[in-house]
Amino acid sequence: MKICVLPGDGIGPEIMAEAVRVLQALDLGFEMEEALLGGAAVDATGKPYPEATSKLAREADAVLLGAVGGPKWDAMPREQRPERGLLAIRKELGLFANLRPAILYPELANASTLKPEVVAGLDILIVRELTGDIYFGQPRGIEVRDGQRYGFNTMHYTESEIRRIGRVAFEAARKRNKRLCSVDKMNVLETTQLWRDVMTELAPEYPDVELSHMLVDNAAMQLVRAPKQFDVMVTGNMFGDILSDEASMLTGSIGMLPSASLDENNKGLYEPSHGSAPDIAGKGVANPLATILSAAMMLRYTFGKEEAASRVENAVKAVLAQGYRTGDIYEPGTKKVGTREMGDAVLAAL
Repeated sequence: MKICVLPGDGIGPEIMAEAVRVLQALDLGFEMEEALLGGAAVDATGKPYPEATSKLAREADAVLLGAVGGPKWDAMPREQRPERGLLAIRKELGLFANLRPAILYPELANASTLKPEVVAGLDILIVRELTGDIYFGQPRGIEVRDGQRYGFNTMHYTESEIRRIGRVAFEAARKRNKRLCSVDKMNVLETTQLWRDVMTELAPEYPDVELSHMLVDNAAMQLVRAPKQFDVMVTGNMFGDILSDEASMLTGSIGMLPSASLDENNKGLYEPSHGSAPDIAGKGVANPLATILSAAMMLRYTFGKEEAASRVENAVKAVLAQGYRTGDIYEPGTKKVGTREMGDAVLAAL
């Protein structure tokens, strides 16, 4: 069982170190090898996704990623920016299905900016299509037309792409509360009219799952107004990018939320939902729990080790119940700790 470990940029190396410690403590015989991605790769090789990293990622059974990006590389040519490395690895490995749970742990109800009664017990899974849509559509670019700059991107989906992600979402809903909300903008965008049509055509294959549809602007509003109405949400790449970040903040801190990006055989790239947080990089204060929980998702989805995944998740719950908090989730009366200390607490709970 080989894991490609990509610490990345900013706080990435710090939070990754704690996730690796947890995996080693489970003693499951994983072979873990590090490689460069993002800004760190640009600094070392001039490319955000070097060939050596590509080779290791292809050979590994799963990829565990910290975070990429930062203002240091913002002025570089677009093809050299760290985020290009992330897009490239997703595309190359065929990671079309992004699963982002938004779970509010009871101990963190006061960390949310919404009233506790609105978010208490929140448990949503957002399924985002990851390799199509406007992020990858051609043509795209910036050029001069009629004497002024003109920017353009192309949104498109094929029926098979929609059907593929739809099946992932229906199957996920089957394992939860059997409710699936498909999010689109069919009243304006023909691409998402096709999305709604295909989702509707899939529904009879899953008679035990209740399918509903919602326009993306309304979905954004409903996530803040009454988020617990949702169980599983499925949507395209751009809408999913926005909605999953919105949903993550309902839980109080994006530093708590893991994610999985899967191919058709459950090979996956696992990463925290947050970014590289360069403002706190190297200070030892970042929250490693999202990365540790991403490792738990890896155990479950790629390696089929449900018992080990549950052990890690229960250890995180125990640590929160014991009152340990990093700065992003700290409140008076709890124990404020740094990255390493939080890792120590999770290992002790294991």
